[in-house]
Amino acid sequence: QVSLVESGGRLVQAGGSLNLSCEASGRTFTTSAMGWFRRAPGKDREFVAAISRGGGTIHYAESVKGRFVISGDSAMKWINLQMRSLHPEDTAVYYCAAGLGAFEDTKYYRYWGRGTQVTVYS
Repeated sequence: QVSLVESGGRLVQAGGSLNLSCEASGRTFTTSAMGWFRRAPGKDREFVAAISRGGGTIHYAESVKGRFVISGDSAMKWINLQMRSLHPEDTAVYYCAAGLGAFEDTKYYRYWGRGTQVTVYS
């Protein structure tokens, strides 16, 4: 079992920056990738970014490329999401996930955090 706890979400003005963190505990040696997903009000959960153990594979959603940066440690104990040039459309609950593949499909992720709210106002 792996437990994930997100932090860092808050209210931020459009154009601003924010850093999200996710700490993993438990059997992290069983996972080989971690990622961020988000769910905006009234919308489905969507992929944001993912990173493999050691950072060899990194993927971003097109909507955040060039604005968000994902990073993590080789032990899969934590990942961060540096967010800049935030838009109101980035408003969502951001979820950390851990699993076996740094891909967009949620089927690769077995463990999920409870989420942290990011609200971007204009």
